[in-house]
Amino acid sequence: MAETHQIPKLTVLAGPTAVGKGTVSTYIRENYPDVWFSVSATTRDPRPGEEDGIHYYFVSDEEFDSMVENRQMLEWATVHNSYKYGTIRSMVERQLKAGKNVLLEIDLQGARQVRNAMPEAQLIFLAPPSWDELVSRLIGRGTESAREQQMRLETAKVELDAEPEFDHTVINDSVPEAAEAIIELMGVER
Repeated sequence: MAETHQIPKLTVLAGPTAVGKGTVSTYIRENYPDVWFSVSATTRDPRPGEEDGIHYYFVSDEEFDSMVENRQMLEWATVHNSYKYGTIRSMVERQLKAGKNVLLEIDLQGARQVRNAMPEAQLIFLAPPSWDELVSRLIGRGTESAREQQMRLETAKVELDAEPEFDHTVINDSVPEAAEAIIELMGVER
């Protein structure tokens, strides 16, 4: 019987604000070293403790614009009308060629760009157990003003409507269980 080899996958994880994408991604990063996480490029300045090439690739606006123009970005966006963030295509392709499963934790706009650029990518929508739970998580974070919370909740409603665009939905009612479900969909060995 012929031996089958798992073909490495590009998996995109997206979902509404406050659903826990970062928390689930951190859990996967800490527990599944075989999964490669993309390091985004950004035009913002490093925050204290952030290192170039580890947390982000810090580039100038001119460098970023040139990368977009030359189709070197798999996806990109301007966030809060100020700084640009994006995924460098060659970094992702290099890891896939090396046999790594790649996970991108990005926003809805970025997920749509990846779907257009690499239709073979698997898109996973991370959903809250309920609307009330999402509201509770957002307000419970205490990191935004009441006005910002309201804006984020309006955005979350639009983001939740995009769920049918995704290949799979994973409900984040438990971080370890959501991470396990994502790993299983990626076909990563435990």
